[in-house]
Amino acid sequence: MDYNRDKVDEMVLALLTLTMFRDRFETRAWKGQDWDVLNRLHERGYISDPKSKAKSVAMTEEGEQLARKLFARHFGR
Repeated sequence: MDYNRDKVDEMVLALLTLTMFRDRFETRAWKGQDWDVLNRLHERGYISDPKSKAKSVAMTEEGEQLARKLFARHFGR
């Protein structure tokens, strides 16, 4: 299927907000999304490399801020 990957990436980044949590050092999000999208988000510098054994990815500061902004825009009241 042909689709707009930028829009999908934006929605996935926004939805990562739902699974974000803070550990002792950083904000992380569970990586239960499509691997291709996660790889693109990593390439853009929003998350750590999803190709690790960890069940979550680290959010960069830019990624966390953008994810919260996108979530508010698309899903806020």
